Amino acid sequence: MFTRGKTQRTNRPSLGGMDYVDPVKKSGVKRKIVFAACLVMLCITMIKLSPSFGSPSPFSRHEAGVTHVLVTGGAGYIGSHAALRLLRDSHRVTIVDNLSRGNLGAVKVLQNLFPEPGRLQFIYADLGDPKAVNKIFSENAFDAVMHFAAVAYVGESTLDPLKYYHNITSNTLVVLEAMATHNVNTLIYSSTCATYGEPDKMPITEETPQHPINPYGKAKKMAEDIILDFHKNSDMAVMILRYFNVIGSDPDGRLGEAPRPELREHGRISGACFDAARGITNGLKVRGTDYKTADGTCIRDYIDVTDLVDAHVKALEKAQPGEVGIYNVGTGRGRSVNEFVKACKMATGVNIKVDFLPRRPGDYAEVFSDPSKILRELNWSAQYTDLEKSLRVAWRWQKLHLNGYGPSKV
Repeated sequence: MFTRGKTQRTNRPSLGGMDYVDPVKKSGVKRKIVFAACLVMLCITMIKLSPSFGSPSPFSRHEAGVTHVLVTGGAGYIGSHAALRLLRDSHRVTIVDNLSRGNLGAVKVLQNLFPEPGRLQFIYADLGDPKAVNKIFSENAFDAVMHFAAVAYVGESTLDPLKYYHNITSNTLVVLEAMATHNVNTLIYSSTCATYGEPDKMPITEETPQHPINPYGKAKKMAEDIILDFHKNSDMAVMILRYFNVIGSDPDGRLGEAPRPELREHGRISGACFDAARGITNGLKVRGTDYKTADGTCIRDYIDVTDLVDAHVKALEKAQPGEVGIYNVGTGRGRSVNEFVKACKMATGVNIKVDFLPRRPGDYAEVFSDPSKILRELNWSAQYTDLEKSLRVAWRWQKLHLNGYGPSKV
């Protein structure tokens, strides 16, 4: 009968109730601990030797000769064009946007154009969150703020006024409080001609009484009032720019306007014209043909976005501590909606179908600017005043970006 041999087991002594540890295994554990410790020390040494170790972010410190501008709403149509101009002028730019109306694609375009460290950063945040805004200001060394962030559709404001008072008035208060707390002393506030309402006399000067007739204009005027009241006991440099109807896009085709599809009904007339020309909508809807104007349609002052951005940059350059500047930014010439539609047809080459509908709530018959003050004090005047040409530039971007800043669709 075959018997399997048994392996002898070594009796290990027990010390104080603890199992005996094999000396070979114990030394192996020690070697692993020593190796891990050496690896950690090596990593720490490499990090310390890195040039960036211990040095703050360029955005968190002031630098002589460099102006660090916070651009709120910098992912939006006007804000992105302003950021492009500031970067082109060698400024340092921080964009803050919650992307509710802006486009991350616009930010990516800017990042690709200016990839150098310390030039551009994007922060996703909502200006309605005071804690988030305070954190942004505490971690960055801003020299100035260009405040564009705002919902900006007259028709939408009549349907949802509380959104406009929160987004425009309350959020501006949050930004102003953060500026005061963190000693940021230059504010360029992007306002609107809608604060004037429907004046008795044309053209509109900066002295024209402000009687807004829709929640958008009212919310903007409230924000202006807050800024001006705060300024009475402050050395802040403040520039308030009241601009008119914005059109056009970057002449070099890098940026354009890509509004949310669900907001087409409330959007700018240029966007509505392009949508009709592309067949996205079944024609253009012109609201109101019985106004007291030459052809019965509304008259507006159309300002090219490139000119508008130039005015903001000149305002930044001329801002003085303790001073307030208020300026109209327009061409000084009114164009009717009918004139605009004809120019759009010429720019796109499409015989756009036009449907005439009743007036839109909150609209006014005629509004155009007297820009003589901004010419006199800031040496600014509109250069892109050919309506058809501005629309042609914007149309070129639209055709090359059929899906806005998203992936192109065939």
